[in-house]
Amino acid sequence: MLIFANINSERIMMTSTGDFDRVFFIGIAGTGMSALAQYLQGIGKQVSGSDRNYVPGHQNDVIDKLTEEGINCFFQDGSGINGELDLVVVSTAIEDTVVEVIRAREAGIPIVKRSELLALIAAEKKTIAVGGTSGKSTTCAMMFDILSHAGYAPGIISGAGLTRLIQQGKMGNAFVGKGDWLIIEADESDGSIVNYHPEIGVVLNIDKDHQDIDELIRLFAIFKQHTQGTFIVNKDNLLAASLSGNDAHDFSADSSKNAGLTASNFSQEGMDIHFQINNIPFHMHAVGMHNMENALAAVAVAYHIGIPIQQSAAALVDYTGIYRRHQLLGFKNGITVIDDYAHNPVKCASSIKACQPLAPKLIAWFQPHGYGPTRFLKDDFIHEFIAALRPDDEIWMTEIYYAGGTAVKDISSNDLIEAIRLKHPNAFFIENREELLNAIRSHFTDNCVLLLMGARDPSLETFTQHLYQQI
Repeated sequence: MLIFANINSERIMMTSTGDFDRVFFIGIAGTGMSALAQYLQGIGKQVSGSDRNYVPGHQNDVIDKLTEEGINCFFQDGSGINGELDLVVVSTAIEDTVVEVIRAREAGIPIVKRSELLALIAAEKKTIAVGGTSGKSTTCAMMFDILSHAGYAPGIISGAGLTRLIQQGKMGNAFVGKGDWLIIEADESDGSIVNYHPEIGVVLNIDKDHQDIDELIRLFAIFKQHTQGTFIVNKDNLLAASLSGNDAHDFSADSSKNAGLTASNFSQEGMDIHFQINNIPFHMHAVGMHNMENALAAVAVAYHIGIPIQQSAAALVDYTGIYRRHQLLGFKNGITVIDDYAHNPVKCASSIKACQPLAPKLIAWFQPHGYGPTRFLKDDFIHEFIAALRPDDEIWMTEIYYAGGTAVKDISSNDLIEAIRLKHPNAFFIENREELLNAIRSHFTDNCVLLLMGARDPSLETFTQHLYQQI
């Protein structure tokens, strides 16, 4: 049961998606919001929404895709709010001063957070909730492939578009399945992970990201308590392993840790990885040991549902990946160009390590997002980059992405670069990313990788594609 409040502070209880019909999303182009909007549209709701990045008459790929799904989109000026709406949905990024929030309250329309709506949807399905500070979207996509291959017809609400669904002309971050199972991401960054009561709960890892470690452990412990059925933990991650015990099922890439499912014999050849799970061979078109760990988690879930390991192996042979997760943009003039969503210290380090087997030299570019997060994670970024880079590898950064608001701009990407340079001399700062390509041209070799990393900035896809075309 969820409780929503309207302008008159009246408390309105909604117990199912049957309690509303017409829904409006403020900030509908965001990844999490667009996924919920598509899902609700897919189950027969009348969905509309607005976004500050949408200007009528100007191309916007996300808005175009939503419109194709029958979702009516508006500029964020209040024009989409009317008295016929049953519900307005906001994300944590939407402030109370936004004109549509004000108009919704004046009209007495209930307002709910995105995570609360997702919890309501999840309560109506047999839900697999995947938690962790890294790998959630990828693991969800692998689970979707395995369950689909096994005939379970699952639904999914994800933080990234599945390539398999994108190839069908969809946005790819949501799908209404005909079966009983729904796969979702349980997000710890805003604390909403405690809202879910899944049939199967999964914790991939717990690393410093967004919040202090003590707070993260507290949130994941509550997530474990709320899991109604099977709880699955990565025993290789020190903090995640603290949630293990007789009431949890474990997986590990270390056979000495006595986990239920274990992975071994990892190898990477180009953009393909090979490994075994409980002595059964797996082959996937992916890079990095972290993707073996993600696959192991997905297989563990499938195994507890009743899908044999061999069947999971057959499904993952055809795994096609997800949007901006080690997405190969192409190979040109001896340069392999890869676009990745990595944005916290551990993710960036894993991304670099996954790409190193592709060439003797790697040039990594990273655009941090948010002054607060960059300040909070500064020392961790410095440590992880220094540890991950080989002697000939390079790290480049442009200035921190600023999404607006009241942030204190008392840190620069150059602060990170100067600290990294003390231990790794091949570290460079270019304030304006539009000048990046000209600056690094002389650093290219006839066999190197250019890895582009960053998140939260909606213009990143356009930037990375344009950079590749100009090489």
